[in-house]
Amino acid sequence: MTSAVVPATDTGLLHPRLLTRTEDGMRLPALLWRAGPGWRMISNAVLGGGIGERGWVLNAQVAHGYRRTDPERHLAELAGAAGLEGAGVGLMTAADVEAHGRACDGGAVAVATAGVRVRGWAASPEPGESGPQAPGTVNVVAALPVALSDAALVNAVMTATEAKTQALLEAGYDCSGTPTDAVCIAARAPGEEEELHTFAGPRSLWGARLARAVHRAVRDATPVPGGG
Repeated sequence: MTSAVVPATDTGLLHPRLLTRTEDGMRLPALLWRAGPGWRMISNAVLGGGIGERGWVLNAQVAHGYRRTDPERHLAELAGAAGLEGAGVGLMTAADVEAHGRACDGGAVAVATAGVRVRGWAASPEPGESGPQAPGTVNVVAALPVALSDAALVNAVMTATEAKTQALLEAGYDCSGTPTDAVCIAARAPGEEEELHTFAGPRSLWGARLARAVHRAVRDATPVPGGG
């Protein structure tokens, strides 16, 4: 369900395009955002993770029970098939990406896909599960139309993660996320005349906007408890 509440301050950022492919006899969609030049991103994604200039973000849905052990190569193949060139970020999820949430707050924009069948607390008293995790996953992609320092990009990841957890709790889930959650925050590359923001905590101007956008997008994307 795409968010129906998008304020008039929407800057036009982060309008992902829906792609579809057939894989192993299944129709599988993906969300593609062609950011273009002039963007720096921070992500924990298996493809294009870290901090650096990136030109696109691909959030690809895969089948439940995904068994490939080379997700980075798989995502690179999907990016190539979509005609993407240069550095970008590739995410995976078994959640329905067509049922994504999108929200904007004062120029900060967030898109979320949410699969919460496998979920729990980050600091769990139970022994950790070994081996690869099924990509159920809450994926959050957000964009800010301002430049952030490296430290502020890390701060933005913290803020987005806190807002995601807040949304999950308010939706009725007793958890902080899933074992495979991924995040990607995009900000403008610093320019000679552009202000460089060095803080993106939830009480800063842009951190607060980011938190509200992520919170609303995750709430819109999250299925009701018991429904997946």
